[in-house]
Amino acid sequence: MSRRQEEVRRLLEPTVEAMGYELADLELRLGRGNGLLRLFIDSEAGIGLDDCEQVSRQVSAVLDVEDPIPGNYNLEVSSPGLDRRLAKPEHFDRFAGCDVTVRLRLPLEGRRKFRGSLLRRDGDAVVVECDGTEFVLPMDGIEMARLVPDLNSV
Repeated sequence: MSRRQEEVRRLLEPTVEAMGYELADLELRLGRGNGLLRLFIDSEAGIGLDDCEQVSRQVSAVLDVEDPIPGNYNLEVSSPGLDRRLAKPEHFDRFAGCDVTVRLRLPLEGRRKFRGSLLRRDGDAVVVECDGTEFVLPMDGIEMARLVPDLNSV
């Protein structure tokens, strides 16, 4: 996560949590023209359109006052979805036993992509079983980790 993304997370997370939601993840894309700030919120009860609208209003007020992002940008608030990104250490704990895809920044044992069952988090690493082999993946080396949707449970 970039330094600016981390600053925006630290600014907005208390507001989102005070409303009873988790700020599960955020994307910040800046560039020429309009940028994008996308927040992914979650709760045990699930996320609906009303939840996204309420968070959007509160977060917009904070952003208007603090003005942490230069230029024009659009704000989007969404649920993490079925293929949610695992962005925090707690996500790896919560979704242990689920199928995941993980892409590393640098190869480990000759590969960067892993798809299998998330067994557990061990400190600063996660253990994923792929094709009967356990791989210990350092969390600081993970470029992207996502749940593989279980469409049978939907």
